[in-house]
Amino acid sequence: MRIALIAGASGLVGGELLRALLAAPEYDRVIALGRQSLDCEHPKLRQVAVNFMALDQAAGELGCTDAFCCLGTTIKQAGSPEAFRAVDQTAVLAFAWLAQRHGAEGFFVVSSLGAHAQSRVFYSRVKGEMEAALAVLGFKYLGIFQPSLLLGLRIPPRFGEQVGAFVLGLAAPLLWGPLRKYRAIQAAVVAQAMVRCALGQRGPEVQIFPSDHIQVLGTRQPDR
Repeated sequence: MRIALIAGASGLVGGELLRALLAAPEYDRVIALGRQSLDCEHPKLRQVAVNFMALDQAAGELGCTDAFCCLGTTIKQAGSPEAFRAVDQTAVLAFAWLAQRHGAEGFFVVSSLGAHAQSRVFYSRVKGEMEAALAVLGFKYLGIFQPSLLLGLRIPPRFGEQVGAFVLGLAAPLLWGPLRKYRAIQAAVVAQAMVRCALGQRGPEVQIFPSDHIQVLGTRQPDR
């Protein structure tokens, strides 16, 4: 039995990923961890209420094959740099440890383009530190997805992202070659790329997908 464990299914990429996992015949069950119940019913879906700051207290059967992490916020939404780190780094690592304890062989996480542990940009540094910490946990496979600006219906909308999407949309014809990775990308494409990676389109033990590679993997026609 193949089981997916997902955190962050209420977000933009997480919502698309949940739909993709439920639609994938390869997965017999999908377990969604969250602070609140999702407005979604499906025979394969089981929801588990958790506090991501105290995941060691999570109850219920959480055995899984693959784990998908879409946890993330912004410094503005979080309210402070410390609160941002608590979500985008501490909670992500706590979820990874939980998934590993419950049998996950593959771990697939949404990070950000430009993530680097030595970055001078706080946001990118936190993301990079998170990636580096995940890499030493010893998953059989770790897929790190670094999308550029995400496109999709976000509730509530983020004004900054709307402006960024407009600007990148105008600039898209100029973003070729090494600059292609800076093009905005649909959240549904990121989700599809994560599922396809989990279902076998993998490479080395740790694999990083910049935004342009995510675009290719997420829009590639399936083999017949």
